[in-house]
Amino acid sequence: HPRVGKWVQLGGHCEPDDGSIEAAALREALEESGIAGLELAPGPVHLHTHPITCSLGVPTRHLDVRFVAVAPQTPDGALPEVVCSDESLDLRWFPLNELPNAELEPLATAALNRLA
Repeated sequence: HPRVGKWVQLGGHCEPDDGSIEAAALREALEESGIAGLELAPGPVHLHTHPITCSLGVPTRHLDVRFVAVAPQTPDGALPEVVCSDESLDLRWFPLNELPNAELEPLATAALNRLA
């Protein structure tokens, strides 16, 4: 993430045209990854509140409603190719035992538990 300088999950803000939080999550995931055909596991997997200063320079709090998105299988079984949007500096897949920062580990564990 360009502003926080570390790897985080895909995400963004709800827009007026989003019919639900789930629709917003899918839209943001597609916009930021380029992966078509993502599907969400039922219900949020994690909630997180944190202070942040947004683009208007006003300190506020964010509520992250996190979902598990499942990417479609490719014909050869490889991971789908990702396309980095202009909202990120880089985008890539990581093996679960090589996550780039410890803050992602509880989220990965919650996602695995949801899919089990």
